[in-house]
Amino acid sequence: MLPLGLAGSNRDGALYVPVSYRAERPAPLVVVLHGAYGTGRRELSRLLPLADEAGILLLAPDSRESTWDAVMGVYGPDVAFLDRALEQTFARYAVDPARIAAEGFSDGASYALSLGITNGDLFTHAMAFSPGLTAAAARHGSPKLFISHGTRDEVLPIDRCSRRIVPMLRRDGYDVLYQEFEGPHIVPAPIVRRAVDWFLSGA
Repeated sequence: MLPLGLAGSNRDGALYVPVSYRAERPAPLVVVLHGAYGTGRRELSRLLPLADEAGILLLAPDSRESTWDAVMGVYGPDVAFLDRALEQTFARYAVDPARIAAEGFSDGASYALSLGITNGDLFTHAMAFSPGLTAAAARHGSPKLFISHGTRDEVLPIDRCSRRIVPMLRRDGYDVLYQEFEGPHIVPAPIVRRAVDWFLSGA
């Protein structure tokens, strides 16, 4: 686990390089986006076993404030910081351009959808676990989308969140794989596995 080393404050982020990484074999990259009041390093836990298994680079930046600025209706410092983190990652590691995903849970899921749609010329996929909204600043490319949500979510209720977001995205022409599960505001391990398998397949 490597610190990004891009911030003078304690809000920086982390990069995980799988043990199987080899420069001659470009690796998939997942940008991991934390929920409100979280950090990138803490958010990595659900993906670490799969990253080593499948050879995935994990880039997990910290938001500049308690959550992502796009969730609060503004694109600003967080995008600039993420741009720097991506530039550094691309300079140091060989990344497979056909498999670059934005991923997140809760507020991070909302940001993953928003970034993926806004930057679909970079992100080939977005994985959103229990998103509350999508706030794309623009639309570029055609990223493929994976969305999941618990039917008993009390934090971001499914009826006013994913059950509205998914039909809207499909009407706009996006390829969306949607999975509901019986449960609260969590990310079950089997859902994570299915999302990662979907991403790696390029489906």
